[in-house]
Amino acid sequence: MKTLGQYIRELRDQKDLSLREFADKLGGLSAAFLSDIELGKRYPSEKVLSDMARVLSVSVEDLRKYDNRPPIDDMKRIIQQNPQYGIVFRKAINNQIDKINKDKKN
Repeated sequence: MKTLGQYIRELRDQKDLSLREFADKLGGLSAAFLSDIELGKRYPSEKVLSDMARVLSVSVEDLRKYDNRPPIDDMKRIIQQNPQYGIVFRKAINNQIDKINKDKKN
């Protein structure tokens, strides 16, 4: 299944918009920020998602179908029930960041 970023890029390409043109239509967001969204490094706020939907001529719900992040409320509830999960989660994230940084150096 496509990610939210992949879907946004596909829609942007269909409209033949460069990142800069897309950024301008979104009220002057940076192309770098939009690139990070398309690459899955960042996620848009509700306002930005709504603006993207408008510019791309799709519904916000259509875009949300591709947001495969786990619901934050569920994650918070799980961590509150067992704080050990929070420790494991942070370690996993830190390990992933370390791996990415190591790969960038090589």
